[in-house]
Amino acid sequence: MVRRDIHPDFKSKIMADHIVPHFHNDPGVAVIEIGAREFMCVGARPPHDHPHVFLDMGGDKEIICPYCSTLYRHDPALDPHAARPEACALTEAV
Repeated sequence: MVRRDIHPDFKSKIMADHIVPHFHNDPGVAVIEIGAREFMCVGARPPHDHPHVFLDMGGDKEIICPYCSTLYRHDPALDPHAARPEACALTEAV
């Protein structure tokens, strides 16, 4: 169902209209740099994942996952779905 009361220019701003980036820490690194400020941490790759938690950095530059204690640091030079190390970006369906 398409809401007709929303201006077409704002359709891309609706959360349900885009895929939230997912990241994991299978490599066990101390810090993961990511291009997103709002994302999901899954801990390890499935099937060894923790509950998928939505994290929002807000105006901060980093955040720690309350489940796995991974430190995520925002890097605006990265694509929102990219991570450093690259292996920490969960690209397949979860």
